[in-house]
Amino acid sequence: MLILARKKGETIHINDDIVITVMDSNSNVVRLGIKAPDAATVKRGEVYQGVKAGKGGGKEADGGE
Repeated sequence: MLILARKKGETIHINDDIVITVMDSNSNVVRLGIKAPDAATVKRGEVYQGVKAGKGGGKEADGGE
């Protein structure tokens, strides 16, 4: 696992097509913005685990949780 320190507004690039931007942070929450191609599946960890366990699926569009 790669561990990075980033400040608000700074980015992380994965390959040429995925960009993660730190939008905001406080003492216990970090808000990230993720730009990825439509073909890339992006899910929160708990959603991904639920899909793996057969409890749902589909595209997530919950606005930032």
